[in-house]
Amino acid sequence: MGRGRQKAKHTKVARDLKYFSPDTNYNALQEELGGNPRLEEDLAKWSEYITDDDEIDTDEPESKTA
Repeated sequence: MGRGRQKAKHTKVARDLKYFSPDTNYNALQEELGGNPRLEEDLAKWSEYITDDDEIDTDEPESKTA
């Protein structure tokens, strides 16, 4: 295949990728980013492996003041 045809195919693929917008499942994204709902259960189950150096924040983050 010549360079012209190859470049045209690459340009077509690049254009298709640029303008491709898949449907986003926002509910699944929210669940994935929401954290671990079983955190307390996991901490109780595996508490023997937690050291003092481990920082586990189960509360809401504190506001930082300067």
